[in-house]
Amino acid sequence: MNKTTAPKTPRKVSLTEKVISSLRREIESGQREPGSKLPTEPVLTEQFGVSRTVVREAIAALKADGLLEPRQGAGVFVLAPQPRNTDHSIFAVDYAQVSDVLEILELRMAVEIEAAGLACTRSSVAQQAKIFEAMANMEDALEKGNPTAQADFEFHSAIADATNNRRFAEFLEHLGDKTIPRAQLRRRPPEAKDQKTYMEMIMGEHRKIYDAIAARDEDTARRAMRDHLSLSQTRYQKLLTQR
Repeated sequence: MNKTTAPKTPRKVSLTEKVISSLRREIESGQREPGSKLPTEPVLTEQFGVSRTVVREAIAALKADGLLEPRQGAGVFVLAPQPRNTDHSIFAVDYAQVSDVLEILELRMAVEIEAAGLACTRSSVAQQAKIFEAMANMEDALEKGNPTAQADFEFHSAIADATNNRRFAEFLEHLGDKTIPRAQLRRRPPEAKDQKTYMEMIMGEHRKIYDAIAARDEDTARRAMRDHLSLSQTRYQKLLTQR
């Protein structure tokens, strides 16, 4: 019988996203008008009950999203919101806004960690072979210097299919190309400067997921998927403060 995994402490990124979402809502609703000055860090820290680091990360994210503008010696000011994606689906993503990508990754964690565990107990040999094939296609594309995003998507889709619950597969189908943000995101994490090394790191994470599913080790599979998506969050989180 598999051991129960102890619940983990919520990641700081969740607090950052909470502040980002709240401030964005206030700006886009007109509650904070263009040209108005944002409260000081101590005021925001008290308002949201978070650390100064979280407030600074949130401000950096909204600056990157074109909603805030720090002015030397004067403070941080609100900018007029730009028109957003007209797709009103919950899966709508503006790739110019890193915070949108982080929200999708957090949503994926809620679904794909469990999918990896279910794939261990429910997958057929043929379904496991499909997961392996997608991983092999990703490795082949990497070796040939070709784009890997499609094979990456097929890898995650194959795991969803291996749950034998069609809702998991439909979830990823709805996400589509939003599942793999690196193909659309205009800016890349610092690690991506050496693309081959960056992708080899991603491949290592995928191999751990596959190996655990092939061994039908639920706990390890869930942990490997959590690690992969958490590391993805961390990589894109760095874009919030990247100049």
